[in-house]
Amino acid sequence: MDDRNTRPLAGFTVGVTAARRADELIALLRRRGASVLHAPALRIVPLADDSELLAATKELIGCPPDVVVATTAIGFRGWVEAADGWGIGEGLLETLRSTELLVRGPKVKGAVRAAGLVEEWSPESESLAEVLDRLLSAGVDGRRIALQLHGEPLPGFVEALRAGGAEVVVVPVYRWMPPEDLAPLDRLLDAIVGGAVDAVSFTSAPAAASLLSRAGERGMREAVLDALRGGPLSACVGPVTALPLQALGVDTVQPERFRLGPLVQLLCQELPGRARVLPVAGHRMEIRGHAVLLDAELRPVPPAGMALLRALARRPGWVVARAELLRALPGAGRDEHAVETAMARLRAALGAPNLIQTVVKRGYRLSLDAGGDDKYGELPQDVAVTARGVLG
Repeated sequence: MDDRNTRPLAGFTVGVTAARRADELIALLRRRGASVLHAPALRIVPLADDSELLAATKELIGCPPDVVVATTAIGFRGWVEAADGWGIGEGLLETLRSTELLVRGPKVKGAVRAAGLVEEWSPESESLAEVLDRLLSAGVDGRRIALQLHGEPLPGFVEALRAGGAEVVVVPVYRWMPPEDLAPLDRLLDAIVGGAVDAVSFTSAPAAASLLSRAGERGMREAVLDALRGGPLSACVGPVTALPLQALGVDTVQPERFRLGPLVQLLCQELPGRARVLPVAGHRMEIRGHAVLLDAELRPVPPAGMALLRALARRPGWVVARAELLRALPGAGRDEHAVETAMARLRAALGAPNLIQTVVKRGYRLSLDAGGDDKYGELPQDVAVTARGVLG
């Protein structure tokens, strides 16, 4: 048997919204069997071209802050590199040496030390909320605090410091902009609404916000939100990334460690757990996103066939009328012959025609095994009752 057939993400499609480090994430997903729909939701403004960063850097060198909060490794490195390019790099480093330097986590700490600096403190949780608690507990009234942004303002962070009496200087180290080519993002939005992806991964809050912004421009924001609330898994690299989605009622999952590797491992756990597993005609049938795992062998299935199979699996063992199956077909018209054509292709893709029975003049049904809940573990209650009532 080909080991590729049993990879944890085989048969699933994952949307990737990342721009930075997208190649790494895509490689990790494909190595585990996933099909990937890459749609960069944003692009990064080159640092050397950002006049706002230059102005903020000069202001800090001219009037050094009491505290500097570094939030991302790429942002901190880019800040120092951009300052070098402008001829004020040493002035920035001297300023940072004279301040209390707080960093959000180990990756930022590494960037700080690579620049020849030493941080004052870093939270074990990698949480900016913990950084904020430390600042407020120590008292910020009258203090000048510089905050390196990670792409967009941090919700509540600046407001809490200013409410405590601090003067806050924001440092926009890099800014997110919409992608120059919107076609991939539009394809992903269509796939989300059309149920053609099983998960969408987000590695930054701006990416999530940009995806929803583009949906709004196309007049499909509510349709996308409705789909995300009840359809594909929204997998975020961390809680800050999840905020724009959670604020709109979209459930998300995040790994315990906010890294790409753990994010992919989380998908490897979650997606197979969402697949429907049924004992059919002596086989173990696992219905995945665009394929069926039949006795551990992956069987790719066309979209129309998957639509029919899902309709049958909603009531396994029961006869589903052709008219109902026709309504389940994407873009189907009124000709029930379309059901017969799609069913023939589905059976051919599965490679085992006896999995689906034709009931003359009535429709089709899955050949659900009697006692299947004992063979494969307890089935959902509706499936178990069906199996006993129809086949028992």
